[in-house]
Amino acid sequence: MNRVVLAYSGGLDTSVVIHMLTHRYDADVIALTVDLGANENKNDAGMAEIAARARRIGAVDAVVLDTRREFVDDFVWPALQAGAIYEGEYPLATALGRPLIARHLAAVARRFGASAVAHGCTGKGNDQVRFDVTVGTLAPDLRVIAPIREWSLSRESALDYAAEHGIPVTATKRSPYSVDQNLWGRSIEAGILEDPWVEPPADVYQWTVDSSDAPREPRSVEIAFERGVPVALDGERLDGVALIGRLNELAGAHGIGRIDHLENRVVGIKSREIYEAPAATVLHRAHQALEDMTLTRDSARFKARVAIDYADLVYSGLWFSQHREDLAAYVASTQRYVTGEVRLKLSKGNCMVVGRRSAFSLYQHALATYDRGDKFDSKAAEGFISLFGLPQRTQARVQRGVAEPTAEAAR
Repeated sequence: MNRVVLAYSGGLDTSVVIHMLTHRYDADVIALTVDLGANENKNDAGMAEIAARARRIGAVDAVVLDTRREFVDDFVWPALQAGAIYEGEYPLATALGRPLIARHLAAVARRFGASAVAHGCTGKGNDQVRFDVTVGTLAPDLRVIAPIREWSLSRESALDYAAEHGIPVTATKRSPYSVDQNLWGRSIEAGILEDPWVEPPADVYQWTVDSSDAPREPRSVEIAFERGVPVALDGERLDGVALIGRLNELAGAHGIGRIDHLENRVVGIKSREIYEAPAATVLHRAHQALEDMTLTRDSARFKARVAIDYADLVYSGLWFSQHREDLAAYVASTQRYVTGEVRLKLSKGNCMVVGRRSAFSLYQHALATYDRGDKFDSKAAEGFISLFGLPQRTQARVQRGVAEPTAEAAR
C-alpha cells in the first residue's frame, strides 16, 4: 500500500477522508493532527481522543503535534505587526494556520516515507489552494490527494457517507456547520449561514456572548507591546499563547469579536463567513493605536498599503512566497519603535482605545497643546502656508485664469 499523511482535524470531512483513502485509494493513512490551540477539547486528553478516533476509523498511525507557540511566534505575531486583515474584516485565523500545517505535513511525510499527503478540502474553498500551493512549494515531489474535491462530495453527501460506513462525527444534517478554529479565531460556514439575509443563529457562536447579554460594567485592559509584539496583559508578562487565550476569554465575555463577512474567495466566488476573533480584534485595535503614536505619517500610510498586499498573500496561501517574505522584512523594520502600552475599554460588543503611551511617541504635548507651555512656532505658519499653497496658486493662475491680487488690492 501507499502511505499517505492526512491533515486530520477530527471533523466530518477529514474523518470521511480516512475511510476513503483506505478503501478507495488503497492507502495506509497516517493521521496528522496539528494543535494550534482552541480545539473543542483543549487539553491533552482531548487531542489524544482525536488521534484515537482516527485509528478507530482506519488510520494505521496518528501523530499529534503541539505547535501553538510556533503558530503564535512565527505566523500570528508577524501578521499582527503587518496589520493584516483581509478585506478589512477577517483577521486570517484559518489562513494563518494552513501554511504551518502544510509544512508539518511535508515533514511527517518525510519521516514516515510517505509518497503523498492529503486534506479534506472541497473544490470551491480557499484551503485547498493553501495546502496544495504550500506543499508544492516545500515538497514538490509529494502528491497531494483531495478526496472530497476529487469525488465532488457535498456536505450532505459526506454526512450520508459517514452514516453509511459508521464513521463517528459530531456534525448532523440539523446542524451542518463547518467549523475551524485555532487560538487566533474561529471560522463557521455552511448550512443556514449560506443565506446572507439570515441572521446567524445563536448556536453559531461559542466564544462570544451576545452584546445584549454582556456585563453592564465595562472592563478596562492594558496591553504592553515590544517592537509590535504583545508581551503583557494588565501588567503581567505572558507568552503569546497564554496572552491570546486570556484575552479571548475577557473580550468574548463582553461580546467582542463577532464578524459577519461576505468575502471574495481565492477561486473567484463570494461566500458568507462568520468569524469569532475576540483577542485578534482587541490586539489589532491596540497595535494600530500604538503605531498611530510611533510611526510618521508617511510610514503609517505606506504601511497601510503594505497591509492590504500582506493580507491578500496570506489569504491566498502564499505565505512562503518571496514577496511575502520581502514585505515581512519591511514590516519588521517599521516595528522598531512600536513599543509601549495601550489601554482599552471593553463594553457591550465594543472595543475602544482610551489611552496610549510610549517612550518613542511622536506625539509631543509641548507641540500639540493650546495651553501655556506651547513650543510650536506659530510665526512660522504663515511662510509655511505660502510655500505649501504655491503649486495650487500657480496652477490656478496659469491654467484657470485666476489673477494674482495686486499690491493695492492686497492693502
